[in-house]
Amino acid sequence: MAKGIEETSGFTHLDTDEFYWMPTDPPFTTPRERTARKDLLRDALEAKDAWVLSGSLCGWGDFAMPLFDLAVFLRVPTHIRVQRLRSREIERYGRQIENPSDPRHGSHTQFLEWAAAYDSGGLDMRSRAHHEQWMKTLPCTLLRIEGDHSREASLGLVLAHIAEHTSAGDGK
Repeated sequence: MAKGIEETSGFTHLDTDEFYWMPTDPPFTTPRERTARKDLLRDALEAKDAWVLSGSLCGWGDFAMPLFDLAVFLRVPTHIRVQRLRSREIERYGRQIENPSDPRHGSHTQFLEWAAAYDSGGLDMRSRAHHEQWMKTLPCTLLRIEGDHSREASLGLVLAHIAEHTSAGDGK
């Protein structure tokens, strides 16, 4: 959805994964040191007038919360979210990642199992419970989009919210 916001609004899209993870091959295997990721994110946010930040920064990027005009909590049913992640992984790495003989199959399967645990996981992991607790501390408007909505419909809800609040003269 953040890419869609970028394409329609002119905001620059930044993804927390770009700051959290070191660039590795395969990607997403080595976390960047906390101070370094915070510095990189701070520099990127300060370099842009208007941006949309996607992903999770709970616990490591909280310094940026005062910069938020709007936070969007997008939650789709687990089976749909996991299928979207599976499709993204296949697009990124090829269908062979689903084959148990592929060396990446184990990490692929573990990732999907971890993602499937989001709704039932506790505060000790990236979970709905963790995000719910974090969202209570947000200093901005929180827009919740929950359910089986298409990406286009979710994008439409966010853009309508932005347009409504921008036209109301509050600058957000």
